[in-house]
Amino acid sequence: MSTMKEEILALVGNSKKQTLDRNAIAKKLNLSKAVELAEFDRAMDELEEDVELFRGKGNRYMTREQSGVAVGVLHVNRYGTGYLDREGLASIMITPARLNGAMDGDTVAARADESGRYNMYEAVNGSVLKILKRGKDFLVGTYIDTPYGPRFWPDDEKFRGFSISMQEPDGFTPLPGLKVKARIDTFGNPLELTWIKNIGFKDDPGVDLLTVLLDHGIDPEFPDAVMKQAEAIPQEVTEEQMEGRTDLTGELTITIDGDDSKDFDDAVAVEAVEDGWILKVSIADVSHYVTEGSPLDIEAAERGTSSYVIDKVVPMLPQLLSNGICSLNPHVIRLTNTCEMKVEKNGAVSDFKLYPSFIRSAERMTYRNVNKMLDGDKETLEQYAHIAKLIEDLRDCADAIRARRVAEGAIDFASDEADIRVDETGKPVYVGKAERGHGEMIIEDLMIAANVSVAKLMNRNGFPCIYRVHAEPSVKKLTNYAHMAYMLGQPFNVKNAVSPKEIQRYLKSKENTEEYNVLSAQMLRCMAKAVYDPHCLGHFGLAEGEYLHFTSPIRRYPDLIVHRMLRRYYFEEDFSHRKADEENVKKYAVSSSEREREADAAEYECEDMKKAEYMKDKVGMVFEGVITSVKNYGFYVTLPDTIEGIVRVDSLYDGYYRYDEGRMALINDRTKTMYRIGEKISVRVLSASKEARTIEFGVIRSGGGKIREKTEPANKGRKTRSRAARKAEQYGYELKRDTRGRKRSASGRKQNGRSKKR
Repeated sequence: MSTMKEEILALVGNSKKQTLDRNAIAKKLNLSKAVELAEFDRAMDELEEDVELFRGKGNRYMTREQSGVAVGVLHVNRYGTGYLDREGLASIMITPARLNGAMDGDTVAARADESGRYNMYEAVNGSVLKILKRGKDFLVGTYIDTPYGPRFWPDDEKFRGFSISMQEPDGFTPLPGLKVKARIDTFGNPLELTWIKNIGFKDDPGVDLLTVLLDHGIDPEFPDAVMKQAEAIPQEVTEEQMEGRTDLTGELTITIDGDDSKDFDDAVAVEAVEDGWILKVSIADVSHYVTEGSPLDIEAAERGTSSYVIDKVVPMLPQLLSNGICSLNPHVIRLTNTCEMKVEKNGAVSDFKLYPSFIRSAERMTYRNVNKMLDGDKETLEQYAHIAKLIEDLRDCADAIRARRVAEGAIDFASDEADIRVDETGKPVYVGKAERGHGEMIIEDLMIAANVSVAKLMNRNGFPCIYRVHAEPSVKKLTNYAHMAYMLGQPFNVKNAVSPKEIQRYLKSKENTEEYNVLSAQMLRCMAKAVYDPHCLGHFGLAEGEYLHFTSPIRRYPDLIVHRMLRRYYFEEDFSHRKADEENVKKYAVSSSEREREADAAEYECEDMKKAEYMKDKVGMVFEGVITSVKNYGFYVTLPDTIEGIVRVDSLYDGYYRYDEGRMALINDRTKTMYRIGEKISVRVLSASKEARTIEFGVIRSGGGKIREKTEPANKGRKTRSRAARKAEQYGYELKRDTRGRKRSASGRKQNGRSKKR
């Protein structure tokens, strides 16, 4: 934003609203020259166009905040009603008639009605003022057979209420079951689309995952210009490139990653000394190869992150870099940036330094083998005898760091990640909990220590940078959590603010209770989503005042930017780009957060799809689970292997159940049967839909009392069905149902092929 715009917004924002018209603003800014007034008029027009300023009575201005306007991403449910979240206030609910052409995923400016403008607790009515950015400029869909021939049917059900006009290329033959990607040329009703490319037929191996990826803007293919640049980069480090860098090839250095990992962007070395350890975390210097403004850099910024779904990886950088010259492969020299830390016996990092370096990794270790060594497996210890002492020292150093972090209040949530394995056709053959052993924890702790150290250096020197920010949970969410905990018989006290240490102590005290998994999972849902920000605002979950992502530049664009800024401002002391960099880090923080959300959403959708597919041949089988959420329409049950399904209220055949929000339960007043959060329960699988990504359960028993068992899905056999359901049956497709939103926390590290972020 220009200085002129900033001055205008500051002036209007610090004045009583609707007191300054255009002339008064120019006068208070002491503008008199023709060139100044021309720039002023342009700035005012652009601020109004960007909904930063609003005119009130008498053409007097207000800022966005003064006018009660919120800007954010619009979420539209299956019924067409939109919701816009507001920081610290209740969401704005927008009926279809007041969306003004906005669609799900669009960035919009919306205003709440006057009566609920400052409501903090219940959703308030409002309307969209302006669409600032379209969430999608494309659609992915499937051709379905109709009485009028094959027609395009969007995979995203929120676009199915629109009439669609598809422009297809000459010679194109639409066939039922063919999936395609199409560009949106004209928004509205009808949506006017143009065919872009065929994806494949819906039942072909791999097409299901590819469809989800493309629907979230994640394309496995790189543009020609990007591949051309990648192919031109030599795959060996030259003597010239090593000049001016610290030679660490004499250090015993290793990488530790998952069995299936191909991109190794961090390596570790440690030396035990009398009063602690000298820890060296060396990270691939991707910024040396991905130069600013190059095709590789532009593409990496647009992707924002590598995406991991089931058995597929869509890298942020072409494999020539991510698996090649940028990857810290064993026994070859690679360029790195090293964070060297002095770790005291109590786990505190008392000093650190950063420098450009080059290393030669001695071993490509896996978490599995490290865990075997730490468990005393003789065969593995013999195989890696030359690094056995290093592994022990890494363990001792990391354990001390973790103990220190825990003492400071860092929260470790019991978050069960799924391990989903598929065969060569893509069919899921196993679903279970992903293992998290000592080896995984070692690397997590060492990477966090490096991230904190680099954040301190960048922040305290005032260098332009991108930080990883995690805000404290809202009082409203914690109050709701306290009520839930009380209903489970595990009281949690809430004041105006709760520290990470208080949350940590509470969860620690409940580890041996039956309710612990539910308590931990529900606390995790209270947490804000960690995002990227140009300002160092701290990380609540880690109990760190300064934090960023430095350790994974191969797969996260913010890490790449941190390395670029570190080199420019600290290693080279070049301050000539400061103004441009300060603007760029703002832009990249926003785009990287957006791309991370899309990658996470794709991962969750693919998991849900494969879990449902896995359960399709288990219809009729009985499983034990725990009720993890209760709604007015039913309750969700999670099985020990992380699979989750819904028991719909209309599948409970022993009478009428009412939803008691205060007790977080469904209650049958006649039979006194109650289903509440945290309760163990036996369920039978009624149905599983890969297309809808849903699993439906029926109750077998609750507590000790039997109830009438339902053996068919809730909607089967109804005489009255919705128009959409009748059309679905007529044309042979399945309707999606909303699934419960989920938040997951993670730790800045990829484990078992997945990206874990804190």
